Amino acid sequence: MKTPALHKPYSAEFRRGLLDRFLRYAAIGTQSDRHAAGNKTPSTDGQWDLIRLIEKELRDIGVADLTVNAEGFIIARLPSNLAADISAKSGGQVPCVGFIAHVDTASDVPGADVKPRVHENYDGAPIRLEGGVVLDPAENPRLQLYIGDTVITSDGTTLLGADDKAGVAAVVCAAEYLAAHPEIPHGEVEFILTPDEETGKGMDRFPMNLIRSEAAYTLDGDGEGTVEAECFNAWKMEVKFTGRVFHIGHARGRLANAVAMASMFVGLLPRSESPEATDEKYGYYCPMEIKGNLEEASVELYLRDFEDGEIRRRIDAVHAFSAAVEAAFPGGRAVVTEEKQYLNMRGAFLADSRVVDFLDRAVRETGIEPVYKSIRGGTDGARLSERGIPTPNIFAGGENFHSRTEWVALSAVTRAAEVVVNLARIWGEG
Repeated sequence: MKTPALHKPYSAEFRRGLLDRFLRYAAIGTQSDRHAAGNKTPSTDGQWDLIRLIEKELRDIGVADLTVNAEGFIIARLPSNLAADISAKSGGQVPCVGFIAHVDTASDVPGADVKPRVHENYDGAPIRLEGGVVLDPAENPRLQLYIGDTVITSDGTTLLGADDKAGVAAVVCAAEYLAAHPEIPHGEVEFILTPDEETGKGMDRFPMNLIRSEAAYTLDGDGEGTVEAECFNAWKMEVKFTGRVFHIGHARGRLANAVAMASMFVGLLPRSESPEATDEKYGYYCPMEIKGNLEEASVELYLRDFEDGEIRRRIDAVHAFSAAVEAAFPGGRAVVTEEKQYLNMRGAFLADSRVVDFLDRAVRETGIEPVYKSIRGGTDGARLSERGIPTPNIFAGGENFHSRTEWVALSAVTRAAEVVVNLARIWGEG
């Protein structure tokens, strides 16, 4: 039986449906809030608005097995449609496979009241947006790949939200396509939409007890064709400085200024090992927030590295820098706390090579070569891989994440949806 093609040629109806769905999702403000009180998920009400819309759309396309739990996780399933003889090829054990995307967007730039702009038949020229924001092909050469295609941006006053609403749209459209085409053989397939990925809090409440997937894929990558099966090791550290306060007019030899302590600490972080000075496989220290007053101040920072030994070196360095600051300010104190956020997921794929091999095949079947990269960040998949569900990352097609110049090409999102359909079929074939 010939499997219907999505990408070659494009289905105009599929593309239009995918575009319309992405525009609906992008218009809903879903920025997560890492400062939200407590540890609730979702951290913002806007995420619930999108969650409820997705729930309705999944039910409308015929997904009957659907759960939305109190923490905002959507778990939707299509049952296996495999004939007994096909299932027998895998000894009757066709594993459930899952596809994951997150509904929240980053808080780095404004993300409410998003007004997407659709640039049909893109001509290759700079795209001029509001507030003097320009999306220039000279700085974004990948735009040239999409001349004649449909490119979507924000209006320049906000981010677009392609991270990860392009992934969400691709997942939901793939679910719709599979539901409408029962002639495509597949085992049980799960579609999982998660809150608060950007804050890192969502996975703390991930409902492992509700999940059946033995392998999964996050659609949270950028450039078309990208496959990511390795990511940073990630730690969050906080250094709290306690000063000794006296009237600043009479402070000689007595004052220990907590603000100055925090400033000195940040100054000790190697500039050559910062996010703006590193790329590829080089890790970094990144101060995320500094706040305080004369008596108390704190610095929150992220540490990232691909290698276990290097992340440990960075953790030890933070302790050493903090001790040096404390020694330089008699009467002051520095206290360090550390929190593991996620680990490099590459080891999770050693036990079952199918997880990456099938992904490689699924991308190639769309007509392009996969582009293997290491994620300079993390995804929900890193946390899932650590918990026993190997979960590499797939492109969703967006570019310039977390910025006012974020953009996505319609053909890239379409191809991502096709990869999902291909994977569902390939896992079913075994």
